[in-house]
Amino acid sequence: MGMVNDFTTIASTWTVSTLDFYFPFLVFFYGLLMNFVLEVPYLTQLAKKEMPSQYATFEKHRKIAVFSLYAGGLWSLQNLWFS
Repeated sequence: MGMVNDFTTIASTWTVSTLDFYFPFLVFFYGLLMNFVLEVPYLTQLAKKEMPSQYATFEKHRKIAVFSLYAGGLWSLQNLWFS
């Protein structure tokens, strides 16, 4: 029950402008993480061997990961520039 109270306390202190500032970074880091996993040969081989169905799902998300990397990166830079 304590964790729920902690989350509501954190959520109540965030405003829309705070969420608007941090969301592009979330998008960028999603794209960065997915591209990192999909492009590093060792991780790709390990994923194909140990978890082939999850790797197939990652491959389906490759286009959105690349888009997230570029769009989130530019959007984050814009937020930093105008802040």
